[in-house]
Amino acid sequence: MAQETVSPPAGAEGQSVTGLVSGILADAQELAKQQLALFRAEIKADLRRTVAAAALIAAGAVVALPTVFLVCNMFVYILHEVAGLQVWASYGIVAAVFLAVSAVLIGVGIQRFRSFNPLPDQSVEAFKENVRWMTNPK
Repeated sequence: MAQETVSPPAGAEGQSVTGLVSGILADAQELAKQQLALFRAEIKADLRRTVAAAALIAAGAVVALPTVFLVCNMFVYILHEVAGLQVWASYGIVAAVFLAVSAVLIGVGIQRFRSFNPLPDQSVEAFKENVRWMTNPK
């Protein structure tokens, strides 16, 4: 086994233990500040991407709304012609089917939102590690 000797940094020979500890604490505080800044930057970037995606989805929904209305009317008249149902009954059946489909889609969307973690995991883990290190520097 080779023994390794570590020499103190330049200018550290005359420093006291208190000075070294205060330097370490200052470095740890600076690291925490930098990680907080990184965390904020990640949140802002995620928020920008989320807003851009939501805007596109909303625009698509607005454009598709008249199409959904026309498709519903088409189904109503298909039921009226093919099955010989009254128009009001055809509207009721089509409305019930679309209501069931929308309820399923909303339920799935809510479950996905509950499983989504909006915090940047890497930054949070690094911050936790630094806090553990600062509280127990062994």
